[in-house]
Order: sequence, then structure tokens, then C-alpha cells
Amino acid sequence: MRKIITKDGSITFFNEKYQESYHHESGALNEALKKFVEPCKITELARKGSVDVLDVCFGLGYNSGVAIDAAIKANPDCKIKIIALEKDELVLDKIKELDPDIENYNVIKEVAEKKQYSRENVEIKLLFGDARESIKTIKSSFGAVFLDPFSPKKNPELWTAEFFIEIRKKMNKNAVLSTYSCARIVRDNLATAGFKVISGPSIGRKAPITIALNI
Repeated sequence: MRKIITKDGSITFFNEKYQESYHHESGALNEALKKFVEPCKITELARKGSVDVLDVCFGLGYNSGVAIDAAIKANPDCKIKIIALEKDELVLDKIKELDPDIENYNVIKEVAEKKQYSRENVEIKLLFGDARESIKTIKSSFGAVFLDPFSPKKNPELWTAEFFIEIRKKMNKNAVLSTYSCARIVRDNLATAGFKVISGPSIGRKAPITIALNI
């Protein structure tokens, strides 16, 4: 994988199979915060005492890492549980090389190595394999979903109404799903799955992100 330094100084990689990078060039860490952690209201969940996240396409673990930082900063005593889905061993290997500005990235490194982490108030489990199958094995429910596959053109199987229905089954009432894509097919499929779909902020590009509410 080719290393890319994004505009906020954080590192991402270019995936040869999908011919896309894991993050937008405007800033990998900024993307994690502005496209996933803030829209999913991780800080607000932490202040209520618990944060339960489904991280679809774990990648370099930035989304989960930034979420842990934000939650602990908001409430050091909150309980954090993350279930992450990933199928690419190569990207997990790249985590070992990185030292991003994420205070709890040591947690992410342990997850990449052992597929799980459980210590004090933070618990993470990584389910390795096809997300369409992995999600069916999950018994937990979530207040937030980070939907971060490669683009609908490159990775269409993870943007279908059928997959979104499976995700929604795992979400709490009023839970929030956030994704960087605003493609019409993505929004239509989210609506078909039963979500209320709204536009989020525009981060690093002209188009807004997509927020889906399980109301």
C-alpha cells in the first residue's frame, strides 16, 4: 500500500484493490472527527454514561480511536463498547506502523493484533470477514454507527438496502448512522431500509455527508 500524508498531517494509505485511499486527502483524523464522531454525537452519549458503536470497515482504526478519545474526554467514567467489522489483513498490519495524534491509539493497535481489547471501561471486538455475514452474528445494539466502506462504485455490496436493513436491526431507537457518501443510491437505500435521511456538514469536499436516523 502506498502511504499518503493528508493535509492535517495524518497518514492514510492507498488501497490497490479498490483503487481508493482510506481517507480523504483533506485530513484523515479531521475526517474521523467531523464525519463520524461529531455527527453520531459521541460526546453526548458519553455524558449519558455509555457509548456503543458499530464501526463498519474499521480500516486504520481512526474512527474508533477518535471516538474513544472524545468519549473519555467528555466523561472519564463512561463505558465504551465498540464492535468493528473489517476483512482486510493488510490494513490491519499497517496500524502497527502508525503513531497518529490519537491518545488511545494503543488500544487500536492491540485490537489490530489480538482482534479484541477489554480493559477498565473500554471494550472492543473486531469481527474479521465479510461484513454482510459478520453483522448477522452480532447480538449487541448500538447508539451510533460509523459507515465507512470504500465508495459505492468500488464497494457496492456494502451500500445496499439489504445491508442497511441488517445494520438498522442492530441500532437502538433514535440511534444515528453517519457516512461520508451523499450518493443518491446511498440515500435512497437508507430510506428504503427505514431511516430518516438528512444532510450533515460538508467536510473536505463540496458535498455534504449523510446522516441516517433510526426514529
